[in-house]
Amino acid sequence: MIAMVDCNSFYASCEQVFRPDLWGKPVVVLSNNDGCIIAANKQAKAMTHIAMFEPMFKIKAQLIKNKVTFFSSNYTLYGEMSQRVMNILETFSPKCRGV
Repeated sequence: MIAMVDCNSFYASCEQVFRPDLWGKPVVVLSNNDGCIIAANKQAKAMTHIAMFEPMFKIKAQLIKNKVTFFSSNYTLYGEMSQRVMNILETFSPKCRGV
């Protein structure tokens, strides 16, 4: 059996795990030094038509106007959450390894 798992808007989803008040609301995650958008959930994409890698200085006012919550990237959190996903997937298949 082969399975493909897509963790859509993973960084934004990770942030929402610890902020359940943000479920169903627009969320974006910024790159190192908050330079540009690197992840946006579907609500943020639909509401503001945000392009990936859009520089923050160009769209900050738009994000605020549309009440989009934005986060600085937290790669330690994303790595931990990714490992949790992989651990769960391994319960379905011991051959499941990150590629």
